[in-house]
Amino acid sequence: MRTTKANLASIARQSAKTLADKSAKISALFATLMATLMLLTSAALAQPEEAGEAGLKLPALSTVSFLGMDGHRLLMIGLLFCVFGLGFGMVIFMRLKNLPVHRTMREISELIYETCKTYLVTQGKFLMLLWAFIAAVIVLYFGVLLHFEIPRVVIILIFSLVGIAGSYGVAWFGIRVNTFANSRTAFASLPGKPYPVYQIPLEAGMSIGMMLISVELLIMLFILLFVPGDYAGPCFIGFAIGESLGAAALRIAGGIFTKIADIGADLMKIVFKIKEDDARNPGVIADCTGDNAGDSVGPSADGFETYGVTGVALITFILLGVKDPSIQVQLLVWIFVMRIMMLVSSALAYFINGAIAKARYGNAHEMNFEAPLTSLVWLTSIVSIVASYIVSYFIIPNLGGDATQWWKLASIISCGTLAGALIPELVKAFTSVESRHVNEVVTSSKEGGASLGILSGLVAGNFSAYWLGLAMVALMSLAYYFSGMGLAVAATMIAAPVFAFGLVAFGFLGMGPVTIAVDSYGPVTDNAQSVYELSLIEQVPNIKGELKKDFNIDANFERAKDLLEENDGAGNTFKATAKPVLIGTAVVGATTMIFSIIMALTNGLTTNVEKLSLLHAPFFLGLITGGAMIYWFTGASMQAVTTGAYRAVEFIKANIKLENSEKASVSDSKKVVEICTKYAQKGMFNIFLAVFFGTLTFAFVEPFFFIGYLISIAIFGLYQAIFMANAGAAWDNAKKIVETKLKQKGTPLHDATVIGDTVGDPFKDTSSVAMNPVIKFTTLFGLLAVELAVSLTRDHGAPLTHILALAFFAVSVFFVYRSFYGMRISSE
Repeated sequence: MRTTKANLASIARQSAKTLADKSAKISALFATLMATLMLLTSAALAQPEEAGEAGLKLPALSTVSFLGMDGHRLLMIGLLFCVFGLGFGMVIFMRLKNLPVHRTMREISELIYETCKTYLVTQGKFLMLLWAFIAAVIVLYFGVLLHFEIPRVVIILIFSLVGIAGSYGVAWFGIRVNTFANSRTAFASLPGKPYPVYQIPLEAGMSIGMMLISVELLIMLFILLFVPGDYAGPCFIGFAIGESLGAAALRIAGGIFTKIADIGADLMKIVFKIKEDDARNPGVIADCTGDNAGDSVGPSADGFETYGVTGVALITFILLGVKDPSIQVQLLVWIFVMRIMMLVSSALAYFINGAIAKARYGNAHEMNFEAPLTSLVWLTSIVSIVASYIVSYFIIPNLGGDATQWWKLASIISCGTLAGALIPELVKAFTSVESRHVNEVVTSSKEGGASLGILSGLVAGNFSAYWLGLAMVALMSLAYYFSGMGLAVAATMIAAPVFAFGLVAFGFLGMGPVTIAVDSYGPVTDNAQSVYELSLIEQVPNIKGELKKDFNIDANFERAKDLLEENDGAGNTFKATAKPVLIGTAVVGATTMIFSIIMALTNGLTTNVEKLSLLHAPFFLGLITGGAMIYWFTGASMQAVTTGAYRAVEFIKANIKLENSEKASVSDSKKVVEICTKYAQKGMFNIFLAVFFGTLTFAFVEPFFFIGYLISIAIFGLYQAIFMANAGAAWDNAKKIVETKLKQKGTPLHDATVIGDTVGDPFKDTSSVAMNPVIKFTTLFGLLAVELAVSLTRDHGAPLTHILALAFFAVSVFFVYRSFYGMRISSE
């Protein structure tokens, strides 16, 4: 193991050289950006009135009493619940670490962790370089244009780093938990009982979910309770931008990495007719690393960011859209108490469901792995909805003198909480191994091969976008109905329906720990299968006797492999169910954040409102432009996967050794990891800079053009993401049916479904999942960009702003161009 770790550590050194080269390029671009903006802002500027997020000022929470104590003291108690959540996560973490595991499996999981660690270290360094661009705009906007004093600007920068650190930290915790759980799950399968194979991945997921939500809540409570009111608003924005940057980078890079490795490993099954996760395949270790980089690191960072950004959007709305400070305090305290309640509800539902599942399946020889996961989701939704009404009754019993608003607001949140359970059910109709759509993919592949199988998957994805879209519209319409029942009058609120939509997004996350848990279930089950095969445990001399003596286990190897494969199918399904929840939250929550930009541009909806119309040409053109960016992003992320996978396949085919070899060499496995890392970084580099400069471009073109652009990327992104995620999941589980139910590995039918799965890989785990953080990063960064543009236009005139827009557009188009022409296979 020491030699293996040393070899893997050399990846970091080689990646550092790549980083150095890219650092030079980034530094040149960074210097150009700074010089251009400083040239325009170096003149003495009159200090403008603070507007938008710069003028957000939190009211004193201690001015309103709740349950016999003031709001500040009540939320201080909430810190104890955060500590409870952290303790919950750590207890499960330690329990997983101490579960029994055979040395062969532990060695493989530790090898996977070491590779993941190297990948994360490399990404962390690169992330800091990307942050320099965000920091430049923060300094120029808050420091130069608004003349914030230096300590205030530094605090905002610090909280943007805190946001990045949060996304990065929970991602690291996620891979450590999952790499403990994967080997323990593989080992737990040996007796041939299904319950432990289900229990361990779920425990790992709950550990991540509780830790993630608790850390997020702890940071936001710290800002709310301990940062001065006139600093808190900008700090929330800085924090949200930081976590969005972290999530976007980790999602994009992780999605590219994992699918390069996955496709490279999968295609070997067709080329060489070898089994799943064959130890002789040098792509398998990279595939296992990718399962964590893409399916654990990405979702953990994404979930952390989603939870935070949605909260910041609501805080921003309350401070901008509600005029009465006492109502602001009531709503702020209510939202944070609801967040604390959601933490408790998820833990309570987890324990209740766990007791039921253990009683039902603890000694069973057969179980449907999806059943207890489904019941957990629904139970959490029901508990959260009930708790929402109870908490609302006690916290806001008489909001604005109206004794009925508490149940109306609870009902609006419950629309989102219900969506958190209903959407997974709709997703399963298109992605589960039991669904008719997935079985249609298998049926069409029997006679039509990969071609018809791929077409059937496209059908599933398109149909799913229809039903999920209507479900979201129905629940948002219900929330709109409740918002019209006196909320605007009682809360002295501008645009109450927008607040309602934000609460729907908030309700989506009402079962946040459980949503993250069932999402994290998938990478553990996927890795567990791989760990079993890579450990070569069946070939260890006298292994059955050793297992009996050391662990008192009567091993049933064939049964163990069947259980791991079946559970992987359940993991695929529930990975798919979490994706539309997160993307739906991004889109619905973006509505609230876009409103805060509109408030700043229209002076509180008093001027320029007519420009929010199709009759205002720039607004309409912005609607068209957003779709163009979504389709470019889809192509760019898939191009990075395609080129990287080509190079991985090329290397594996040339170096795989099937004769006289039990497993691939560490050096060959390391080379595949290097290929994945290289193309993940190249893809992320091009995409991030195209998005960054594109956001500046469209904000500088015209403010209402930018509003149309933001609305457009949210809507196009929603449907593109749902379609791609569910089509990919349908292809994935069609392959699983062929492998587990039909037992036809190595047949032409299996080859056809493997090809379908490789098409679906970048669909479901690269392009679709990265839409969420990209939409939110663009919206949050757009808050700064559009106000920077408005300030420059006011002080220097529109021509200079448009010249700057052209310069930014040229840079953005350059990276759009590079994302294909610099990434083509032939260009390498």
